[in-house]
Amino acid sequence: MRKYGLIGKSLGHSFSKKYFDELFLQDGSGNRFELFPLENIHDFPSLVQSEPGLKGVAVTIPYKECVLQFLDRLDETALLTGAVNCISLGDELVGYNTDVVGFEESLKPLLEPHHIGALVLGTGGASKAVQFVLNKLRLPFTLVSRDASKGINYTSIDADLLIKYPVLINCTPVGMYPGSDKFPAIPYHLLGSRNFLFDLIYNPAETIFLKEGKRRGAKTENGLKMLQVQADANLAIWEGTV
Repeated sequence: MRKYGLIGKSLGHSFSKKYFDELFLQDGSGNRFELFPLENIHDFPSLVQSEPGLKGVAVTIPYKECVLQFLDRLDETALLTGAVNCISLGDELVGYNTDVVGFEESLKPLLEPHHIGALVLGTGGASKAVQFVLNKLRLPFTLVSRDASKGINYTSIDADLLIKYPVLINCTPVGMYPGSDKFPAIPYHLLGSRNFLFDLIYNPAETIFLKEGKRRGAKTENGLKMLQVQADANLAIWEGTV
């Protein structure tokens, strides 16, 4: 029996435990998956010491970047993105970024010829994986942030910009349970059928961001497939099957 887990600050929104519990029940492995909410990332070394049977953890907001300081080594993708969402625990603590494969496999089949560019909402750890994939796909993008030093401001989004960047990708936690009544401050009235709204959030399944896009004829997709793909990739890393 092996034990795995998830670290983050607030884990009430997470479907990971349910996903892995069902998976381990089906495969009869007896493996366990636990939630480890950390009030501060500096509690991570204590967690590792207190859980000697822990073989791997997934990492969620807001620790995908600041956890790097506690790791011995990063794989190439984690090194290039500067963010980690998967850690294997053994003689070394090794960080990986499987958000990249999760996002790429979710986004790529849905892109259409007129999806010529993207607005990436947010600049945190999840955004780093999204930027990596967009660069790989050679899809031009612009970052949107409340911090003017990191990207354009939300108030700068206008009709011309939405023509140039018809794909909008929400990499922020705005709209995630339990704050499901919130939404990114974009001009929804300017959206139309040529737009594609991708929300990395999967709980709720349809955020206000997606609802407003769908209401105006835009293509929409949530982050559930991304979650499943990266979760399967995490398990393969933890069990040494890759």
